[in-house]
Amino acid sequence: MDHERRVTRPIIIEVKVKPNARGSMLEQSADGQWVAQIKAPPVDGRANEELIGLVARRFGCPKSVVSIKTGASGRVKLVRIVLG
Repeated sequence: MDHERRVTRPIIIEVKVKPNARGSMLEQSADGQWVAQIKAPPVDGRANEELIGLVARRFGCPKSVVSIKTGASGRVKLVRIVLG
C-alpha cells in the first residue's frame, strides 16, 4: 500500500509592522522588505491577529498556517507560513 507523504514548505518572511495606520495593507518594497500597515492598535494581540490575516490573504492560505515566529511584541517580526 502506497502512502503519499504531504510535503510542507515553510516560508519565513521578515515584516516591519506599523500599527495604528489608516488602513491595513501588506506590501513588499523594491528592496524586498515586507511592510505591513495595520489599522489595529498593538493592544491585546489585535495587531498581530490582523497581521496574520493580511499575510494569509496575500499568500492565499488559511490563517491556521501562518504564525509569528519571533517579534510578537516588537515592530519587526519573523512570520512563518507553511504551504503544502
